[in-house]
Amino acid sequence: MLVARLGEEPVWPIHCPGNTVGDEEVAPVKERSQRRLGATCGQTHPMEERRMRMPSVEKLLNFEGRLHVSTVMALFSSLTPVFIAIICVLIGVILKKTNGGKEKRETRSKPLSHPWVDEDLKDGTDHHLEEEDADEEWQGLDENVAHVPFFAERYSEAEMIKRSQMFYELLNKRRSVRFLSDEPVPREVIDNVIRTAGTSPSGAHTEPWTFVVVQDPYLKHKIREIVEEEEEINYKKRMGDRWVNDLKRLRTNWIKEYLDTAPYLILIFKQVYGQLPNGKKKTHYYNEISVSIACGILLAALQNVGLYTVTSTPLNCGPQLRVLLQRPANEKLLLLLPVGYPKKDATVPALTRKPLKDIMVVM
Repeated sequence: MLVARLGEEPVWPIHCPGNTVGDEEVAPVKERSQRRLGATCGQTHPMEERRMRMPSVEKLLNFEGRLHVSTVMALFSSLTPVFIAIICVLIGVILKKTNGGKEKRETRSKPLSHPWVDEDLKDGTDHHLEEEDADEEWQGLDENVAHVPFFAERYSEAEMIKRSQMFYELLNKRRSVRFLSDEPVPREVIDNVIRTAGTSPSGAHTEPWTFVVVQDPYLKHKIREIVEEEEEINYKKRMGDRWVNDLKRLRTNWIKEYLDTAPYLILIFKQVYGQLPNGKKKTHYYNEISVSIACGILLAALQNVGLYTVTSTPLNCGPQLRVLLQRPANEKLLLLLPVGYPKKDATVPALTRKPLKDIMVVM
């Protein structure tokens, strides 16, 4: 049977000798078909030829179309990683700019911090304490403190000059000694030098200090373990290259043998606030300055009796030492002093002090 494309009139085959289609099947339309197409045996009408060529042209167009689509898809597939990489880079740049702006704002809003600043060494005067009522015994002192006559011993000018010279020569011998003997020291001497330190002036006479004297060998060794563990971190990470290099010439490191050998360790705590009988807090004005003055007097008192020490500020050790020594939360470690006699083979750096003209200005 004959098949025609959709929408086209079927073309009947032309009868020629040897045609396999029977005359009976094509006879009714044979002549009509030949007249319409004007075809003769062995010839093809131009319209028929065009129709015969159309499938090949369409196939060629379809092939070219598929080839174009395949080429585009292959090109897109090869460029896809590049597009993804570009998009990732753009997202990274945007996020970096966003985070950079945020960090800049945070940097402007936060004060600069230094890794060697121990929280326990900060002054607590600016703590926002609970306000006491006006009718309460504020500061734990009487509202009116009685004043009494003051009498002072007065020296002649010659005596004054002599005494000042002698005191200077005494304190000029003071050195920071890291090689301390385990030779015993009378306990009464320690009591007296701490009494002397307690005569220091303080803000509003709050006397914001606590002197913890440690003589127990077990406690001294525990203190050494805590200090050396933190000091190693200080030297390697917190202090920074500049500070560590400045200390190299003094031959110091995180090993603190004197914490075991010294007969006494004196740990000075500053009380950042006081406690009233009713449980409320009271302000300790200039507590760090007050305690620092007391420490200076303590150093002079130790020098006066022939004892030596090295001023130690155990950074980041305060909280652990406070717990070990069972001190309350309002006390912060300010200074640690090993106290004793120098070893016979003790050495100190060959340092000199600034002359008077470099440290005093007379107006």
